[in-house]
Amino acid sequence: MHTRPPELPTSLQPTSQRTAELDRLGDEIAELSAHLDAATARLLTLIREFDVRGGWNTGFRSCAEWLAWRVGLAPGSARERVRVARALEALPAMTAALGRGQLSYAKVRALTRIATPETEARLLAVARAGTAVHVERIVQGWRQVDRQAEARNAARQHAGRALHVHSDSDGTVVLRLPEPRRPHGQRPGTAPRANRGRARDAALSRPARPGHPPAAAAGSASPPPDRMPAARGRDAAGRASRGPRRARAQATPPPPAQIAPAAQVGQSLLEDGPHVPAGTSQRLACDASRVVMRHGEDGQVVEIGARTRTIPPALRRALHHRDRSCRFPGCNVRVGEGHHVRHWAQGGPTTLSNLALLCRRHHRSVHEDGYQIDREPDGTLKFRRPDGRLLPEVPSLAPLPADPVAALRAQHVAQGLQLHARTGLAGWLGERLDVGWAIDVLHPLASRAAR
Repeated sequence: MHTRPPELPTSLQPTSQRTAELDRLGDEIAELSAHLDAATARLLTLIREFDVRGGWNTGFRSCAEWLAWRVGLAPGSARERVRVARALEALPAMTAALGRGQLSYAKVRALTRIATPETEARLLAVARAGTAVHVERIVQGWRQVDRQAEARNAARQHAGRALHVHSDSDGTVVLRLPEPRRPHGQRPGTAPRANRGRARDAALSRPARPGHPPAAAAGSASPPPDRMPAARGRDAAGRASRGPRRARAQATPPPPAQIAPAAQVGQSLLEDGPHVPAGTSQRLACDASRVVMRHGEDGQVVEIGARTRTIPPALRRALHHRDRSCRFPGCNVRVGEGHHVRHWAQGGPTTLSNLALLCRRHHRSVHEDGYQIDREPDGTLKFRRPDGRLLPEVPSLAPLPADPVAALRAQHVAQGLQLHARTGLAGWLGERLDVGWAIDVLHPLASRAAR
């Protein structure tokens, strides 16, 4: 049975208008993506400089937290931007390729998990030749080899572990650990003897357990001879700062007619201990139980009040229900402490309208770093930096040109960047990716094992 071959057209048909428009639309998408990748390189450079210079340290815990507040990134995305920005500092060739639009941010983000200055050139060639999916698969295989090497190293350390215990001639128990591996060129015996200690010294220097008073407070005749008053004071301050449930503040307030204004702070000191900054004592007493002791003119105690809560439990529940998390701009920590907007030592009432929930870091920032809180008549809180500038809950939007895309293109043209639809195109020709072979060729450990 014979079949006729299909008839081929004698001439090529012109491309339809719809297909041509879709091709132009795809080229515009690819070109704009290259522009965005080039702009992302500049953005990461700015983030790294901002992070190194500590520009985020204005009440925020990290650069990522500042980015989430100022730029509106999700916390996970902000942390990833900071991680990539830090990693690119040691990868100049990869940074340059991203700045020229030749690599996408997705490829760079994946490669910075494994790239080092020694492997940068090889991994950069892989990124230019393959797609983002190829890069992710190679990164996964690469990290698998790293995990295997790490597991072998951990097994060697586990096999060499040891702990030797014996009694010295004077009856002292001696603990001996294996000496850590010395760096190349270091002579034996020059390392600090950190691996040897005496149980007697460790027992004497061990701090009191949380929630348990030191020996002197428990009724012993005298504290251990090596526990100086300053050390006891640090222990007391540490116990007081562990949280409102365990803290206790002893205050000696003057009569109401002699209450000093907020700007006139007095002195605070621990019993038989050192002085404590006024801001620290106010922070600890802001959300703690207290025992008020009144003294006469001769300094003798004339009255000791009962132990009371600064913020009653019912009021604390209402505070957590209203605020939910720390009220400092950009902070979402849910575990917090009650803060008196006007401190009770200056006559401020312990009412819900005079309280705000702050995490421990920002509670310290308000009391000891100069940040200020004001409550408006409508109940909203206004935070101010130490220099008096307003710290808004939501930052203002950055000014944008009328046509941001045209402005971005003009900026890149002025920088000499020639970006087009094929700038970021991978060199992949459709062949199958052999991840095992690629790792054997690229990974230093796999290469040495093969040899």
